[in-house]
Amino acid sequence: MPANATITRVPGLRVGHAGDAHARTGCTVLLGPFRGACIVSGLATGTRELDVFNPNHVVESIDALLLTGGSAYGLGAANGVVEWLRERGIGFRTPAAAVPIVPAAVIYDLAVGRADRWPDPAMARAACDAASDAPLAEGAVGAGTGATVGKMLGVERAARGGIGSAIDESDEAGAHVIGALAVVNALGDVIDGRGGILAGPRLDDGTLAASAELIRRRGSAAFAGAVPPSNTTLTVVATDAPLGRTALAALARMAGTALPRRISPVHTPFDGDITFALSTAPEPRPVQPADLFALGVRAAGALERAIERAVSRS
Repeated sequence: MPANATITRVPGLRVGHAGDAHARTGCTVLLGPFRGACIVSGLATGTRELDVFNPNHVVESIDALLLTGGSAYGLGAANGVVEWLRERGIGFRTPAAAVPIVPAAVIYDLAVGRADRWPDPAMARAACDAASDAPLAEGAVGAGTGATVGKMLGVERAARGGIGSAIDESDEAGAHVIGALAVVNALGDVIDGRGGILAGPRLDDGTLAASAELIRRRGSAAFAGAVPPSNTTLTVVATDAPLGRTALAALARMAGTALPRRISPVHTPFDGDITFALSTAPEPRPVQPADLFALGVRAAGALERAIERAVSRS
């Protein structure tokens, strides 16, 4: 294994965490610059400035991406990243000033710790200060501090989620680096390659229940009380391959196939799942479809491992 087997092995990418262990919430910032694209596959998203990932948007370079807890309240933490970048003269050049471009996405963790505290600009600035290219801390840290999975039987029977990261270790000579990061706060269970449950709801006897099987047998009556609103898996794949924004959109779509292979059920009406794809290469170059296909397969594999690690490290 390489010394750094996390997403920060991608050249040009720095990542930092900050959190509040008592309130069980936090945020994670990815510092660029990079080009990006995203695929929204959930129906309960909370986001800011997501339009900058549109390949037709006038802004071609993104300065940072913030992943945060706190539901919609946590989106305000992005202002701290904006200020941190502004102080360093980083941003989209306009006639009057450099304007930092900082999209953000949230998970809902208000029901886990304290509902009256969430990531704020000061916490996001702390994450920026902590950002580095060192191996990324995993588990219940940063945006994954209050993450849980397997909430079909209520939050009190859920398992800990968190943040996981992995890289693709290709043996191909000259292969570009591909790294993945996952903030796993899913309604469903995290499963392994054979369908076994790694993390999910616990029954009275302490054994793990399969959420999808509960739904198949009981329908909506499987929910213990109200449907838990506290869900969402946010995922990122990053590479130093010189991909343009259209190619990155294809990469995000392929990488996102990792979610249904490792989370069951997934993309529910109660999850705000998003997959981001980032390139840190200074300039994009045309890519052959076969090469893009290979990158997508590698990215999906790395993301599968990142999802697994999010629960195994918590």
